[in-house]
Amino acid sequence: MHNGFRSKLPLLLTFCLFTSFLPASGSVLCPAVASDEYYRVARNNGRDGRTGTDGRSGRSGENQNIFVNGSPVNLDLSGKDGEDGEDGEHSDRPDCGYQRDAYGGQRLRVSHDINAPNGGNGGNGGKGGDGGNGGSLTVYYSNLADLRNISVRATGGQGGRGGRGGNGTEGCRCHRRRWEVKTCKGTPGSPDYKCTDKVYRCSDGSDGRDGSDGSDGSQGRLGTLSIVNSKEALAADTPTVQLAISELTNKPVNLSKNKWNLRKGATSLLAPGSAIADDYLEFEQRLEETFQIVWQEKQPITSFGNQAVTLNLTDNKQVEVTFAEDLWVDGSIKNEANLTTFTVNHAIPKKDVTRLAVAEFAEAGQNLNLKIVDLAAKSDAINTQFRIKFRAQDNLYGFSGYKTEYEGDIPNELVTRDYNRFTLALGKLKIPDSALRPGVNVDIEVVATRSLGIRSAKQTISWQGAIRKPSTARRN
Repeated sequence: MHNGFRSKLPLLLTFCLFTSFLPASGSVLCPAVASDEYYRVARNNGRDGRTGTDGRSGRSGENQNIFVNGSPVNLDLSGKDGEDGEDGEHSDRPDCGYQRDAYGGQRLRVSHDINAPNGGNGGNGGKGGDGGNGGSLTVYYSNLADLRNISVRATGGQGGRGGRGGNGTEGCRCHRRRWEVKTCKGTPGSPDYKCTDKVYRCSDGSDGRDGSDGSDGSQGRLGTLSIVNSKEALAADTPTVQLAISELTNKPVNLSKNKWNLRKGATSLLAPGSAIADDYLEFEQRLEETFQIVWQEKQPITSFGNQAVTLNLTDNKQVEVTFAEDLWVDGSIKNEANLTTFTVNHAIPKKDVTRLAVAEFAEAGQNLNLKIVDLAAKSDAINTQFRIKFRAQDNLYGFSGYKTEYEGDIPNELVTRDYNRFTLALGKLKIPDSALRPGVNVDIEVVATRSLGIRSAKQTISWQGAIRKPSTARRN
């Protein structure tokens, strides 16, 4: 398309030169139109260089288990070096070959300001690959002194070098920075014939930036040593299990954990010249525990089927039980003869915790009360505390706006619960009598804090209305 347009350009210029001499009214702008199109085709910014590919990380050393009997052992568990990152590509130069025509030369002028093509940016260098880690070594022994016959090299691999950034290129420079174009309207010789000269400018293209060098890969870590005073290999352990709560019904879960002690001085146990991390693990004992759930919640355990439970056996041989965030559980745990039982007294979905709503606003004066109902009917298990902000507006005297008359916790003795209905004795709070009489408009905000075990949540309940006379108060 680019070359095709260039071949047609002389024909366009010939046509424009011919028509520009015709005695016709209107603007004589054909050369500018042709040059605009020519400029649009010829103007190309420098192409950015491609970013270099990251180097691949080195492979980690092999992990090995060995049984020693005093015979010499020589092991190389070193990690491999990371590969170097690729260099970024240099950018291409912008197309500046048509400046004399496109940027205000004598043969052709454009009727708009021009920004010369910018230089391209160099590509960034690729990151060097990380060195592989040294392998881990587990040694089973009967005589600790036999480890002095083990020579091991478990060094980490070297990180690869980052690639170099590619070079950016300079932007094009204007050959002519200012020019004028005359535009005439009307018929020559007539009163409406007018010509104007407008100044246009050319701005140099900006230089492309050099690409940044890639970062070097990190050095691989030294391998680690673990020792076990045994002639038999350790069985695999299962210290953590996650499963659906419904799978715990009448089904004991076996947990096991190989307990280790962290020591220092690994190289002092091995042959001189060995290269391995100084910290090492020494096997202490194997822990095994069985877990059983006892379900005493009213709702069947199958109704909570997909809720996840995580069991974790600690180094103290305790079983930690963690339920899903959206399930509140209250229970007790008991350990006896390698058996841990967890008794679930209450299990409540989190969405049912904050389903409180205003049921009734009744009476006046010291008998004023607000009744709140638990729509989920879980208040026999959940502990609830209330905090209130009581604002009043007395229309009788034309007051505008609300005034805060009380803000704070509601004492427990002013809250009564009948199954799933709470009655808040607002009239017994330290609120002025003038704010408790019939006809007063009130704005009430109650914050209920609901808690069960270690879980808690807050719910805000709002109510607005007028205090009614006791004889006309409606009860739900």
